[in-house]
Amino acid sequence: MSTFFAEHAWLVPVFPFAAFAILTAMGKGLKRTGAWIGTIATFASFVLSLCIAAERLAGNSPDYSNQFEWIQVGSLQLHAGFEVTNLSTLMLVVVTLVGFLVNLYSQGYMKNDERISTFFAYVALFTSSMLALVLSDNLLTFYIFWELVGVCSFLLVGFWYQKPEAKAAAKKAFIVTRIGDLGLLIALLLLFWYMPGHALDFTALHNVFDTQSGTISEGITTLIALLIFLGAVGKSGQFPLHVWLPDAMEGPTPISALIHAATMVAAGVFLVARTFDIFEASQVAMTTVAIIGAFTAIFAATIGLAQNDIKRILAYSTVSQLGYMMLALGVGSVTGAMFHLFTHAFFKALLFLGAGSVIHSVHTQDIREMGGLGKKMKITAWTFGLGALALSGIPPFSGFWSKDAILTAALDDQPILFIVGAIAAFFTALYMARLYFLVFMGKPREGQHAKESPSVMTIPLIVLAILATVSGFVETPFNGWFGHWLTGDETEHGASGLVMVVSAAVGLLGLYIGWLMYVKGSIRRDAVSSRAPGLVTLLERKYYIDELYHWLFVKPLHGLGKALELFDEYVVDGIVRLSGYTVSGIGRLNSRLQNGQVQAYALTALIGIVILILAIAGRRFW
Repeated sequence: MSTFFAEHAWLVPVFPFAAFAILTAMGKGLKRTGAWIGTIATFASFVLSLCIAAERLAGNSPDYSNQFEWIQVGSLQLHAGFEVTNLSTLMLVVVTLVGFLVNLYSQGYMKNDERISTFFAYVALFTSSMLALVLSDNLLTFYIFWELVGVCSFLLVGFWYQKPEAKAAAKKAFIVTRIGDLGLLIALLLLFWYMPGHALDFTALHNVFDTQSGTISEGITTLIALLIFLGAVGKSGQFPLHVWLPDAMEGPTPISALIHAATMVAAGVFLVARTFDIFEASQVAMTTVAIIGAFTAIFAATIGLAQNDIKRILAYSTVSQLGYMMLALGVGSVTGAMFHLFTHAFFKALLFLGAGSVIHSVHTQDIREMGGLGKKMKITAWTFGLGALALSGIPPFSGFWSKDAILTAALDDQPILFIVGAIAAFFTALYMARLYFLVFMGKPREGQHAKESPSVMTIPLIVLAILATVSGFVETPFNGWFGHWLTGDETEHGASGLVMVVSAAVGLLGLYIGWLMYVKGSIRRDAVSSRAPGLVTLLERKYYIDELYHWLFVKPLHGLGKALELFDEYVVDGIVRLSGYTVSGIGRLNSRLQNGQVQAYALTALIGIVILILAIAGRRFW
């Protein structure tokens, strides 16, 4: 059975890394040419990823791995390498396809930016880091690229560093995700300590935890799983570490699409799926993942109802959809989680790039300042509409099938979580209806001169719209091909008429209420705000979570920093300054005594003799 392309999978992250190296070395001299270097490199990675996928789809290809000895200290050996599985192959295709389309789209969106070559260099490094993370065969190298993904997000979120908001958002993203990363690091150290032979490769983890051999106690297993999940909570924007993700909208819109669809936030879900054997060995960990995921899904969906920034609405949508994925993992459905990650990558990239097309045309992000754009931006409007239907879970679009898989698994495992997921789906459809109707329907705003974006931006929208429409058919209640290929389980996603009806009904109900409110006018737009203004304010202020963190953590740490600054200035530096003044004073005194004048030395000697005589006389007298 051929593994030719799998053997060369290491080239997938090398292509964009080579583009990063070239763009960094050549600097601003490349400009527009640099944009094509990054785009072509990502396309090469996409083609190779497709070849790997085709090879694995051709038959029951075995997982391929290749490693080499990296570090040896005494008897301790650490290896590094890459591993090709169906799960990693799926991620390779998703990351490279979305990455290529984002690169192509950015040719138009970033055309007039002075630092365009730097932008594409950062994007290339970001893509390369994510691809290397996906291919890593052990947790140590996984963690290295996990951190590099975080660094790239910092660079890209703060790309327009001239804006104070962008700098603050970049720092916030970097610091908040470090909390989760610390949890993952501790989990890695615990695994290194308890695993037989200090093995950290995923195959060894599977062999130890899947068999539940008792090598590692249940308590330690639970602790390790929860710490790994903490890392995923940080990267994938789950409550309570979700606060960085909406602020990350300060970066260029193509980066928002890349982060939210295929790279950084997907890394957390992929991490839990990659180490799923550890979670399965602990019921406490599984329950925790499910509850946090379900709560995040409905929590973020309610916030999205009251936001007015087009990108922030989509950002909270991402937080909510990631909650669905975690819910699926928590109830034991790896297929449901990865299937939704797969479809979400296409329709969320489409929605963000569509939002970028709108912003590029009207130069505002406030949906209250938009209207009637569908008449002048028909391609953007139609493709965005298809993405909104997919996100809302309307059949037969892709989001319907992947949400159906998650809700089916939730109903089988925890019916209360199924109810939470269904309510969150209703809110999702409602805020997407609000967004779409306000932006693309109605009368154009006065002074608004919108026009369709150039083809280099609309072609990626069309491709993603097609994928958002048809990609869900790889896994339906009547065709479990995707789940069988991914996990080998043919029965994980069974047909459930109740779930299909409920899932479709709540989505359609949300769209219908949105139409009544924002198009027909049967329901007043201020119906809620007039009767419960406090509730609307609560949602607009995102439940005051940022303010709570500011008072609980930022201000105390700021005060501690000030105290340490004063201690450093007046105690530490004071001791140093006192030492310097003392030595300097002794030096000045000595310079006066040692002035080179003979008469001064004679006078000093005479004074000394007089003092000595008086001292002797005084001693005898007393």
